[in-house]
Amino acid sequence: PARPKGRGKKLLDPPVAELAAERGVAVFQPESVNDAAAFERISQERPQAITVCAFGAIVKEPLLSLAPSFNVHPSLLPRWRGAAPIERAIQAGDTQTGVTIMRLVEELDAGPMCAQQTLPIGPQDDYGSLAPQLASLGGRLLVEALDAADRGEDKWREQLDGSNEAELTYAEKIERADRLLDPRTQSAQQMGNTIRALTPHIGAQLQTTSGDPLRVEAARVDQRSDLREGDVLADDGRIFVGTTSLTLELLRVKPAGGKAMDVESFLRGNDAPQLA
Repeated sequence: PARPKGRGKKLLDPPVAELAAERGVAVFQPESVNDAAAFERISQERPQAITVCAFGAIVKEPLLSLAPSFNVHPSLLPRWRGAAPIERAIQAGDTQTGVTIMRLVEELDAGPMCAQQTLPIGPQDDYGSLAPQLASLGGRLLVEALDAADRGEDKWREQLDGSNEAELTYAEKIERADRLLDPRTQSAQQMGNTIRALTPHIGAQLQTTSGDPLRVEAARVDQRSDLREGDVLADDGRIFVGTTSLTLELLRVKPAGGKAMDVESFLRGNDAPQLA
């Protein structure tokens, strides 16, 4: 395993490093796998295949030609190439996603594919429930792809065939602005999708007049339409937020410096938030 450039000097997550140690797998983390010294070190292993998952950097020649490559990507390519495919699929309201096994090329997630399988996105799925399913599916597909290649039965096809260019989308990295929920410009459904996409790892936030953001970890669309965009109503232990279309009921929140709690518990010690 290697550390892509730009990710700092943090070592691999302990479970990965521990598993590598248990299995006798060497851990090598150059600043860039494209450096000459890194290529020399990797080539000494004489790899039969190079496998990549969530690497976050473009792999270049001569490493690309050292051995056949198999990149695990959690989307149905060519939809959602890029850094945040799981979040962007949920945020966009997609009803399905999946895993693609593709070949590395010197372009972002653009290589030919040898395996792809779909996975439904349920209305209650968030990142926390979907990512483990995709990880499990990705591991299985990768092993199947490697086995097929070992038997000489792997078959590859290009992502774009001249008739599906409209399917190509990019999953840009999640920035701070992507976390902000704005009921004055977004519908209840859009806000709900963003909350699910960013829970539990990043978190979606409402900006309040106090200056402290209120993190929202669960919400649901309510059919009431009597609240104006940005208005907040606390009613019988519940909080409703008016949006551009319908209303969003907050179910679980996390105040700044506090712990996550259901809305009824939040209202026992706090007033309803006023949105900035």
